[in-house]
Amino acid sequence: MTVRTIVGREQAAAGGRSQIEVLAEEVRRRRKERGLSLEQLGTLAGVSRSMISKIERAEAVPSTTVLSRLAEALGVTFSRLMTPAVEREVLLIPASRQPVLRDEASGFLRRCLSPVLPGRGIDWVLNTLPPNGSTGEFVAHRRGVSEYIFVLKGRLRATVGERSIVVEEGDSLYFEADAGHAFANLGAEPCQYFLVIDASRAR
Repeated sequence: MTVRTIVGREQAAAGGRSQIEVLAEEVRRRRKERGLSLEQLGTLAGVSRSMISKIERAEAVPSTTVLSRLAEALGVTFSRLMTPAVEREVLLIPASRQPVLRDEASGFLRRCLSPVLPGRGIDWVLNTLPPNGSTGEFVAHRRGVSEYIFVLKGRLRATVGERSIVVEEGDSLYFEADAGHAFANLGAEPCQYFLVIDASRAR
């Protein structure tokens, strides 16, 4: 069996598009596939029309909160907006080519580890929160979407709806993600954690 290499951040697709250009094209394409105007998508996502327009023109890098709202409104996973879909079953994704989104305001870093495969509703992400940093609140997912967390380094506070849970280094956490949720680093060092979003049972 041949192992293929997926092209990511530096050469996001044919033509060597940048990550922001890939994101712009994916948001625009998926919006048009659903027959949504900028205003309609903005209403669904709770994001301004002007911001969506800037994202689609590759003139703005959205925060992780904005991107999660757009993904939810478009009915796709976070990673699907950052990487064009591929069909191959065996993929090697070099570290240098994994799509990365940095939230400049908070310093929150998201590295997409999973490939985007049609019909698979799984995102695997490596997140890094700076000292005392916070992700801000993510919009509730559709019913049936689950999230799994494993803390590699540091202490993480997860807020899911009205509940707040402290996740220590080496701990894992599972929750149904159909409520607003947010994460905060409780320590003075960067907090690094794996996040798996399973939307395969979403309805």
